[in-house]
Amino acid sequence: MLEFFARKTLQALPAELAHDLAIQALGSPLSIFTQVKQIQNPVKLMGITFPNPVGLAAGFDKNGDAIHGLSKQGFGFLEIGTITPKPQAGNDKPRLFRLTADEAIINRMGFNNKGIDYLVKQVKNSGYKGVLGINIGKNKITPNEKAVDDYVHCFEKARTLCDYITVNISSPNTPDLRELQNDQALVDLLTAIKTKQTELADKDGQYTPVVVKISPDQNKMQLKFMVQQITESGFDGIICTNTTIDRPSTLRSSTDIAAEMGGLSGKPLLEKANETLRLVRKFAGSDFPIIAVGGIIDKENAMEKFALGADLVQIYTGFVLKGNSLINDINKQLISENNRKA
Repeated sequence: MLEFFARKTLQALPAELAHDLAIQALGSPLSIFTQVKQIQNPVKLMGITFPNPVGLAAGFDKNGDAIHGLSKQGFGFLEIGTITPKPQAGNDKPRLFRLTADEAIINRMGFNNKGIDYLVKQVKNSGYKGVLGINIGKNKITPNEKAVDDYVHCFEKARTLCDYITVNISSPNTPDLRELQNDQALVDLLTAIKTKQTELADKDGQYTPVVVKISPDQNKMQLKFMVQQITESGFDGIICTNTTIDRPSTLRSSTDIAAEMGGLSGKPLLEKANETLRLVRKFAGSDFPIIAVGGIIDKENAMEKFALGADLVQIYTGFVLKGNSLINDINKQLISENNRKA
């Protein structure tokens, strides 16, 4: 009940202020008032045992400031970031907008974060023992020709502190970042990261899985090329999808807000994200690890993801709107369906 009222209070505030206050609260002793028991529904994927298949998507806790509180919300795993080598302020404010009538958010944050060294310190100090993913990107000032260096740097810094690394080349809010999904730029990036992953694993025996987070805005041929490169390069999984730059005609919120530049998440993203998921599963084959995110506002949305071939799901906007009850609802529904099939 307290969690419900706290969430409603935050939703009455400007979006970014509400987010910042939520991070502060979750990173403080106040988080004890929102904690719930984690439902055990284990899934093994990429050599990792996830306590349950519902995770927090990247973007909510960019710097690892709220790991302690988030670990008490019932998630089976957390993904923090996106983090870059150097701290950066991100895009100008305002840059976060609620589309309340659509159960959606538009953001153009621009990888605002405190840098990889700060995140490393936060993870080490958190004492967190659960499954952790770290999402990495490039600094805005780094040209695409040098992007490989940023990703490799963050990978080296983060790999021993987490269970998997996510390569984010699909945010729409860093200029030209999505160009890294295309053609030779993608091949070069994947080759460099895979080479470093293998080199370091051979050196110290610690193999950290790497997954690639992709956009829902690729056409079918681009998507097929990406999946082929990711799978053939020996990567460990795909996260689909990031936010979309499209604005569906069904949006009911104010035209001015809906027209804001940035990535759209929440309920209006579901159909497009699901179509991307369907194609990725087709192109990648039945056994390749896929984490699905995008448009999960209720347990039925999550069940659609699993039906389309997702191994795990992540939530962000749904967590903001519905709180930790959504995590438990999804897990209870999964357990119920598994028991029914048994």
